[in-house]
Amino acid sequence: MDRGLKIKPYHLDKVIQEHHKLVSKINEPYETSNGVYLRYKNPIITENHIPIHWRYDLNPDTNPNGLERIGFNATLNSGAIKWNGKYVLCVRVEGNDRKSFFALAESDNGIDNFKFWDKPCVIPLPNGIEETNVYDMRLTKHEDGWVYGIFCSESKDPNVPASDTSSAIANAGIVRTKDLINWERLPNLNAGNSQQRNVVIHPEFVDGKYAIYTRPQQGFITVGSGGGIGLGFIKNMENPIVEDEKIINNKIYHTVYELKNGLGPSPIKTSRGWLHLAHGVRNTAAGLRYTLYMFMTDLNDISKVIHQPAGHFMAPKDDERVGDVSNVLFANGWIQEDDGTVYIYYASSDTRMHVATSTIDKLVDYCINTPEDKYTSSGSVATIIDLIDKNKSFY
Repeated sequence: MDRGLKIKPYHLDKVIQEHHKLVSKINEPYETSNGVYLRYKNPIITENHIPIHWRYDLNPDTNPNGLERIGFNATLNSGAIKWNGKYVLCVRVEGNDRKSFFALAESDNGIDNFKFWDKPCVIPLPNGIEETNVYDMRLTKHEDGWVYGIFCSESKDPNVPASDTSSAIANAGIVRTKDLINWERLPNLNAGNSQQRNVVIHPEFVDGKYAIYTRPQQGFITVGSGGGIGLGFIKNMENPIVEDEKIINNKIYHTVYELKNGLGPSPIKTSRGWLHLAHGVRNTAAGLRYTLYMFMTDLNDISKVIHQPAGHFMAPKDDERVGDVSNVLFANGWIQEDDGTVYIYYASSDTRMHVATSTIDKLVDYCINTPEDKYTSSGSVATIIDLIDKNKSFY
């Protein structure tokens, strides 16, 4: 950025040079994999990828010491879309002030050299509703011609004492766009009395209605008697009232989705069924552990789960385990290419963004042919022994 290079003191020149080096860094896959997907060595977007002109006052008269004026804490939980030949992420950016907002970053190849657009997204405020924080947008190209963005809209719980400055209420905010620049705000989701996070729109109409994946819960963090991935239907997105909501993928004791679960991005349609990527949460002595898992639903009945492999599909490993909220993987964006390649965008420990690549064929194979959970230790042993016996003639 030429205007930055004119600024003294010297350390700001170094900041600009290091930023350019970072956003131009080549990413490479790890040499070994489980055959299902390839992880890549470098995070693709971090707080250090934030543009210099968002952080520094570049006027030497008003910032003679070259100080950072606006600080950023994390880049995480990004929606994804292929747009004008580019791989575009709708990044949740969290500032040092703890407020999150959305900003678009694009790459030519989907695995490195992500650069933010010039300015963050301007999301209109909802009518008559206080909104303190927004995050975790899913982007979906719907067959009605709009790109929908559904995200968590958070506000302070008005029903708690004034001294309680932590309790919050979550609902699903909804916007739509045709250019990723101008966002039309629609009313927040109306799903009865439940709080809603991790809401995703199905990319096709179902019997002339919009299908919506939900996660009803009784509290902001705790699900209470709620939980599970729900499916409901909306007649009109200008008045998004959820009807006929039911749980299609429930939380289950002693699984990776024991405590709660929620859908990630909108599902991908294949010849064998709809591919779903979700997150599951379980409790541990060290706190909540978030991992990713997959399942498939029927092509003609999206409420029917037809395949679900046991355990997690992907979990935090190595440096991914440590961050603002450690031991967490979360994904709400993936991109399918015409050749069958799938780019999976995930955040580690609420801190940074990563990419993994796979194919439709591999993901379908994984979902259909990986053993399902038998929910007991003895059942797991029986599954392993069955594979050992099948392999006897091969080792």
